[in-house]
Amino acid sequence: MAVYTDVGFEELESLLGGYDIGTPLAFKGIAEGVENSNFYLQTDRGAFILTLYEKRVRTADLPFFLGLMEHLAGHGLSCPQPLRDRSGAQSFLFKGRSGAIFTFLNGVSLRKPETVHCAAAGRALAQLHEAGRDFALTRPNALGPAGWRELAEATRARADAVERNLGALISDALADLERDWPAGLPSGVIHADLFPDNVLFMQEKVSGLIDFYFACNDTYAYDLAVTLNSWCFESDGAYNITKGKALIAAYQSVRALTPQEQDALPVLMRGAALRFLLTRLFDWLNPDPNALVRPKDPREYAKRLRFHLKVKQSGEYGL
Repeated sequence: MAVYTDVGFEELESLLGGYDIGTPLAFKGIAEGVENSNFYLQTDRGAFILTLYEKRVRTADLPFFLGLMEHLAGHGLSCPQPLRDRSGAQSFLFKGRSGAIFTFLNGVSLRKPETVHCAAAGRALAQLHEAGRDFALTRPNALGPAGWRELAEATRARADAVERNLGALISDALADLERDWPAGLPSGVIHADLFPDNVLFMQEKVSGLIDFYFACNDTYAYDLAVTLNSWCFESDGAYNITKGKALIAAYQSVRALTPQEQDALPVLMRGAALRFLLTRLFDWLNPDPNALVRPKDPREYAKRLRFHLKVKQSGEYGL
């Protein structure tokens, strides 16, 4: 959420003229992340986030992303709600960029979530899946199995420069996943990126889910695998089965996994690990010179993928 596009005060006043959210009192950039320009906005009516979409988010996808957040908020989930301007529009154009204004959520994301937080995240994920069932719009998962081959080819020549035998690890895992990837599992709207930094907490309770810009339609159990991968590994690379048990049990307290989903979990875990290995590797090899934050180390997910390759049964994840 680094700031790439400046917004002057007169420009801000002009922009806010289209909204009924009060008079600006404070406005400052948020120097985190790498994708969009984000600003904290305080008016005499409350706090908001103003976002300008810089590169990854396509304008054509905004109706899905913004509509989904509005839909989920209407179903009781705490997530940023896009504000509509006086004409009813959810987004605007500014300096050639699309943008939107959102409600501000209180809470903090956790660097080292405990077991209780993992359980809360699992429950929130299942609630998201349930709430999204009647969302009318759809969006394919551009970073699902169909997109992994292209990323693998784009990184193959330099993968071993990042880690020895990384290219072979990716090639072999991808071939197996293309052969074994399960079909016909329950599916619908998924978050696809529910990492700890995208969940806000107040004490031990989830106060908000954020960053819906990978959200799409795909299998629910794959989304669970993404979440297990990002919440249940410790800094030394070990899988914490206590956290895994808590997260899965909390998820199933809202939405029970089918026998087919349970059986597919080891394959889905490998796929989720490969997806983030590939995208991190691509960013690592092709850094954005304007980015204010260093790309994330792909070797973290290479280690997780190697762990998953040794797993034979879903019970090893705490199911």
